[in-house]
Amino acid sequence: MSKTLRHARISPHRSGTRGHSDHGWLNTYHSFSFADWYNPDYTHFGALRVLNEDRGAEGDASADQFYRMHRGDVQFTTGGTGIAHSEMNEHQRDTVHFLQIWAIPWKRGLPPNYHTRHFDDDAKRAAFVPILSPLKGGPDASVAEEKAAEPAVEGTIPIHADLVMGAGIIAPGRAFEWSIGGRGTTQTKRKVFVHLPMTKSGKAKIRIDGRDDAVLSEGDGAFIDAVHAGDKLGVESVGEAEAEVIVLDTA
Repeated sequence: MSKTLRHARISPHRSGTRGHSDHGWLNTYHSFSFADWYNPDYTHFGALRVLNEDRGAEGDASADQFYRMHRGDVQFTTGGTGIAHSEMNEHQRDTVHFLQIWAIPWKRGLPPNYHTRHFDDDAKRAAFVPILSPLKGGPDASVAEEKAAEPAVEGTIPIHADLVMGAGIIAPGRAFEWSIGGRGTTQTKRKVFVHLPMTKSGKAKIRIDGRDDAVLSEGDGAFIDAVHAGDKLGVESVGEAEAEVIVLDTA
């Protein structure tokens, strides 16, 4: 893959520079400042505030569950004026591996809400699949538009921010392209954070925009700045295993 975004600044955020805490029941890595771990270089990136890669230990199957999550499920919560939230792993033998992502909303005082949606792995093996897109009504949405919770991109979960999230599963030797910006976004100057989650094999690896200095191993991320709506970002799988890639496109 050739380099196409010559104007872009790409800065890898290596897995080893993340914050890390092992609480026994939860083993967590922080790409951005979180809880007791603070790094002034990693406080936020546009609207993106938190990206934690978590592994939850085997849990108690007798506990009550409001919703059972499966692979490919995304649960989205608007904290708004206040919520109570917890998660646990009810499996007796296996750990659960998930990402916890926070974004800064475009205004305060939003009504609490949540959405849960499944995104199929087969679709993600064909191309980047949009997961989140801005609320269609925008920052000035009416009460009716808030209640309707219609996203700018059909089939996604609506978010109260100028942010789009996508995910793809890229086979070795293949490359996907992400179109920066898109429906519902308002700012033409964009920032993109790419994250490559860890796997059991440890053999996934990607190259961004054809750059040898932007090759990411598992657990790595990359800050991509000085890009604009309409730019095309190429991501190539250069490891020995499928690479599940998360793209967070923000103003």
